[in-house]
Amino acid sequence: VAPTVIFFDEIDSLAPQRGGGLGEPAVTERVVNTILAEMDGLEELQGVVVLGATNRPTLLDPALLRPGRFDEIVYVPVPDRDARLHILKIHTDKMPLADDVDLQSLADRTHGYTGADLENLTRRAALHAIRQGGEIDKIPMNYFEQALNDTRASVTPEMEEEYVGVVVHLKQERPSGSRR
Repeated sequence: VAPTVIFFDEIDSLAPQRGGGLGEPAVTERVVNTILAEMDGLEELQGVVVLGATNRPTLLDPALLRPGRFDEIVYVPVPDRDARLHILKIHTDKMPLADDVDLQSLADRTHGYTGADLENLTRRAALHAIRQGGEIDKIPMNYFEQALNDTRASVTPEMEEEYVGVVVHLKQERPSGSRR
């Protein structure tokens, strides 16, 4: 039904490279083949957009990236400092924060944190406050400090570098004249 958006999250789990593993179930190849055939049939449809997301682009079947299937490869980096501050504000919006809570400092100290990592950080700070017991009107900065000690960035600088290299490699592999 057009207009519509079809979004595949973790598309690498649905369309991994075929023939890569010994004993790979035949069903995996059939699923990948079916997805590829269905995407080829979408060319005639107007108002249908197909999006796929993955943290592991090297596992995708190369046929999925052929012209006429996915027209763009977009690398979405981890949030920069301003984006991290914005995400922290969103996740603490309904939290009663003490006056000493410095979200800008937290944004500075959370390089490599994804949106999910930052959500986890704020949730852990709230849990520390709850575990403390007693009546806590506002969550002080020390609970965020404890939460920082309990969490880590999901993306290391090495991983960021690898992702950028993969995107450059995938874009170079595209045939000339491709809209990708």
